[in-house]
Amino acid sequence: MNEFVSVSDKDKIQSSSLGARQIIEPLGLIALLVLFFGYVGSEMGLTNMFNTLFSTAHDLLLHTVLFLMGITVLAGALSRLLTEFHVISLLERLLMPLMRPLFNLPGRAAMAAMMTFFSDNPAIISLAKDKRFSSSFKPHELISLTNFGTAFGMGLIVITFMATLDSDPGQNFLHAALVGLAGAMVGAVISTRLMQRLTASDVKAINLNSLSSKPSEQPEDHDNSPVWLRGLNSILDGGKSGVEMGMAIIPGVLIISTMVMVLTFGPSAEGYTGAAYEGVALLPKLAGELSWLFQFLFGFDHPELVAFPITSLGAVGAAMSLVPNFISQGIISESDIAVFTAMGMCWSGYLSTHTAMLDTLGFRKLTSKAIIAHTVGGLCAGVAARYIYLLIQNLF
Repeated sequence: MNEFVSVSDKDKIQSSSLGARQIIEPLGLIALLVLFFGYVGSEMGLTNMFNTLFSTAHDLLLHTVLFLMGITVLAGALSRLLTEFHVISLLERLLMPLMRPLFNLPGRAAMAAMMTFFSDNPAIISLAKDKRFSSSFKPHELISLTNFGTAFGMGLIVITFMATLDSDPGQNFLHAALVGLAGAMVGAVISTRLMQRLTASDVKAINLNSLSSKPSEQPEDHDNSPVWLRGLNSILDGGKSGVEMGMAIIPGVLIISTMVMVLTFGPSAEGYTGAAYEGVALLPKLAGELSWLFQFLFGFDHPELVAFPITSLGAVGAAMSLVPNFISQGIISESDIAVFTAMGMCWSGYLSTHTAMLDTLGFRKLTSKAIIAHTVGGLCAGVAARYIYLLIQNLF
């Protein structure tokens, strides 16, 4: 009878909790929407606000998303070509000696770095779930692959985008992008090792046998097709995967970037007209209170630049779409590009991927520790890029 009562009480508690959520969550969402649209609408006017939102999203789609998709298609084709002809395997062997001293990971972790660098964060999952790959990892090392892989996610795309940005004549952002890559490496080391330290006490509760033994997808080594046909197929297949990645970034760019831009930029010279990229400049006002800190850490001379790392938390593709507007306003420098590259590559939208990645691997309870470690790593990446850039400038 007591067991029956306890079960009944649990059902009542769960039902009561569910009922409370069904009331609190919609009211909270309504309050949040009213607060956002009420504040923005009161500053811009309702008609101008909606025209600006739609115009900004439309302009981002035409001039940023399609540009990013062009990069992802070419990068996808290149990465598949390099994989097909074993260049990635060669790079993996060259990087193996660095894995243990830098990241405290087995040498084969280099494969994970290369896969995520040429694609995106979730590529690490297929490897981690392959027992042939994961068998040489200790439990806390395997878990830290979430942070390790994320720090390299979309690396090729971020670097290519930053290096090819339109700038003033005689100015080249390639140097700054490569400095950002060095900063991202610093962030990767800190995030990976910190994650290992935070989860070291949890390893006893982890059963690596719970991972699927499904082999990760690898290119076939015994393709007897002619070389030219293998090259053509790999380019086309890689281009298709690039299209998929380009399509995947559209929601983040259009939704997140549009909202961030409205909160970042102010009215145009004529006031509020409903044109694209107008806004209420709320983020710069808030960031202005800590401008001394951002200047010291990242060298930001303009508070608007804080929008990039904030957006990178959720989607690096959306964050990259902010940069052309910063350039058009003349508020960005090579040092800022280096910091953006480091933080964008290291963070690469980890808030929107870490939970799903750890849940897929069966380690959802460690999500908070992974987020803490990667937040620290991303901040350190930005600081490292800033001061590496200054050091190089002073030396040369």
